[in-house]
Amino acid sequence: MKSKASKPVVDDLRPEYDFDYSKAVRGKYYRRLLEEGSNVIILEPEIAKAFHDSASVNEALRSLLLITQSTKRLTTSRSTGSSKKRASR
Repeated sequence: MKSKASKPVVDDLRPEYDFDYSKAVRGKYYRRLLEEGSNVIILEPEIAKAFHDSASVNEALRSLLLITQSTKRLTTSRSTGSSKKRASR
């Protein structure tokens, strides 16, 4: 079996780009994001497997919101109506 020949590494960065990763700090803004809030949501791996992209997650959540709103209206109108009937008896 032939081994794949490794491609030569081509440095296509311009010389004026000087990245000094020794000064990099991992998670530099982590605490600030926790305090201020963020629109980034981390999904559990088994949930993430069910969705292809953020648009499908948003679509599923919008559907869930519509269902809960319509269900809330149904249960709210029934519960207030039945309590009025009981009170008048």
